[in-house]
Amino acid sequence: MKTKILWKAKQSQKNASNLFKYEKFLFLKYKFKIAQKYSKILKWSIKNPNKFWNSIWDFTQVKGQKNQKFEKSNIFFKNKFLKNSKLNFAENLLSKNDSSKAITFINENGFKKVRTWKELNRNVFKLINFFKSIKIKEKDRIAAYLPNLIETVESFIATSAIGSIWSSCSPDFGAEGVIERFSQIKPKVLIICDRYYYNGKEINVIKRLPLILKKIKSIKHVIIINYPKKKFLKLKKLKNVKYINWEKILKIDPIIFKLKKFDFDHELAILYSSGTTGKPKCICHRTGGVLLQHLKEHQLHSEIKENDNVFYFTTCGWMMWNWLISALASKASIVLFEGFPMYKKNDLLIKLADEEKITLFGVSAKYIDALSKSNVLNKKKYKLKYLRTICSTGSPLSEDSFEFIYKKVKSDVHLASISGGTDIVSCFVLGNIYEPVVAGQIQNKGLGMDVDILNDTGKSIKNKKGELVCKNAFPTIPLKFWNDKNNIKFKKAYFNRYNNIWHHGDYAEVKKSGGFIIYGRSDTTLNPGGVRLGTSEIYSEVEKFKEIKESIVIGQSWDNDIRIILFVTMNKNHKLNNKLIKRIKKQIRTNASPRHVPSKILNVNDIPRTKNGKIVELAVKNIVEGNKVKNKQALANPEILNDFKNLKELQY
Repeated sequence: MKTKILWKAKQSQKNASNLFKYEKFLFLKYKFKIAQKYSKILKWSIKNPNKFWNSIWDFTQVKGQKNQKFEKSNIFFKNKFLKNSKLNFAENLLSKNDSSKAITFINENGFKKVRTWKELNRNVFKLINFFKSIKIKEKDRIAAYLPNLIETVESFIATSAIGSIWSSCSPDFGAEGVIERFSQIKPKVLIICDRYYYNGKEINVIKRLPLILKKIKSIKHVIIINYPKKKFLKLKKLKNVKYINWEKILKIDPIIFKLKKFDFDHELAILYSSGTTGKPKCICHRTGGVLLQHLKEHQLHSEIKENDNVFYFTTCGWMMWNWLISALASKASIVLFEGFPMYKKNDLLIKLADEEKITLFGVSAKYIDALSKSNVLNKKKYKLKYLRTICSTGSPLSEDSFEFIYKKVKSDVHLASISGGTDIVSCFVLGNIYEPVVAGQIQNKGLGMDVDILNDTGKSIKNKKGELVCKNAFPTIPLKFWNDKNNIKFKKAYFNRYNNIWHHGDYAEVKKSGGFIIYGRSDTTLNPGGVRLGTSEIYSEVEKFKEIKESIVIGQSWDNDIRIILFVTMNKNHKLNNKLIKRIKKQIRTNASPRHVPSKILNVNDIPRTKNGKIVELAVKNIVEGNKVKNKQALANPEILNDFKNLKELQY
């Protein structure tokens, strides 16, 4: 298939880029020959890991005490970067202290609230003072059950400031999902909001608190945040737990002091796996590694600069929230959105991008697809004058969605599809300003990351589909899984497939040009007739049909083989009939291959998904085949699984 170039940066854009400044920095420090070729910088970064990660610290001006030592190990996850270096994560995020805006909060109803850098600094120290007054120590866990509020960001920064460990769930997690996660890490403090709003509905969160406290006995203090501009909802209080109102903490006159610096590998935050295949894994991430990786991705891959306005549509239950918040370390302002992204208006977020002068606009591939189908956008409607970069993650972005951005949103924009995961709270493959944007492809592997595609025998392959791996160590390798004695679960998760090589679980392909295509999770690949197929090739064709709202593909065990089953949900005023089924099959046969054509196409009411919006093919496959689905609490809509049980159409 011929590659279609959609965008190239102008020479003036390249010359003004952070990446070019970095090249000049490398020239002065290491006599690196400037060529404005990404492949050259990439090769150097992989070949010289110690020099590279040291250069990121220096170039981005990390605040701390750097030790250049790299402790190399033959065991992948025991490599130590910048060993004995000291830093404070919060100090780096509190990168300014003036009256300019640091954070903007906007909800689905248009309510807006701004926090200046000066206010952010003061509020963080007020919270630090409070934590110290209740004897919270280093490595104590502080859990947050919160919407995407300014207060959520302040809580995270204050937690990291004192060396405690942050962990968060968004309120779309039910009480059981929260209990399942937080009970494993035994937090001393819980920060909770009384309610949140989604698609015009008010959801009472505080009523879930008694059950959470009964189940998690380690919680001794509860901080309650009132949703902006709303009266407090009533709370049934339990004994042996102390409650305090957020507003009361803010009335404390803060004592400002110099923040303690912690080890490079000090615990920063605990994130959770989706938990769709069992109890959610508690993935513990390290302070220095996260900061360096995010600074690299923000400044060198996403071209984030001082005073930029950075937006990512996310909740605090998804890793992209952590990624967004770290943009403060680049002296950029961040924009938080809370609610349904298409509430009353399909172009709500595009309008936000225009009005808030967004420079980096981050959304999911699913959102871009939904936006393209809504047919409401034209480039004349919004100026998007300041928008330089659009990031997309969460699932593969189809070629049509790439083209939609340039036709309907903005023609001169860097569309950087990115892919990584909660496991590394960062990316393996992402964008860069030196290379062209090709429809359907992620531009290249991340700097310092020796990413490759391997076949089943462990051989490196190009222009063929295989397993996405990383062959060299990097600073955001998780420190550990919580409560994982001897790293048994940890090693099984990442190193059971290939010897001493990180196996990520993505089914992907690397082109000769260096561009990547992600075809979905490797544990949900299809194997009809023993031939391995990626689900994204089917999804990308189905997405083209305006009649179809969403879809999910599984492989059903049938007649000693696997047959492909496609489930679809329909848009309003459309029905799945034989005529449409024939059209779908024909298009998949023509544009993907005859092997990709589903044996059955069935209509369902909804698609099951995780809290962060990812569809759960494996759960549907288990239901269809009569197997038990573990940990339904991880799903946003577990009740919909019943629609896939004992379907007559799948019995023949």
